Amino acid sequence: GSDDIIAVNVSKYIVLPAGYCGQPKKGHLIFDACFESGNLGRVQHVTEFEYDLFIRPDTCNPRFRVWFNFTVENVKESQ
Repeated sequence: GSDDIIAVNVSKYIVLPAGYCGQPKKGHLIFDACFESGNLGRVQHVTEFEYDLFIRPDTCNPRFRVWFNFTVENVKESQ
């Protein structure tokens, strides 16, 4: 479930729409949190303009998720 502890960060994770086959195109977002202080654990595609992001809890206080740090690449104009 979405309340499970996520232990690792996404690393250059390309999010493709359900049922899409082929090479990623412009607009298929690439999420990355594989760096110090990165904390994005999981990404789910909802629509072209909507994604569910699951933030890992803070290492020293697993009850809280009060900050986020990750990058997004491969966006298309007006996305």
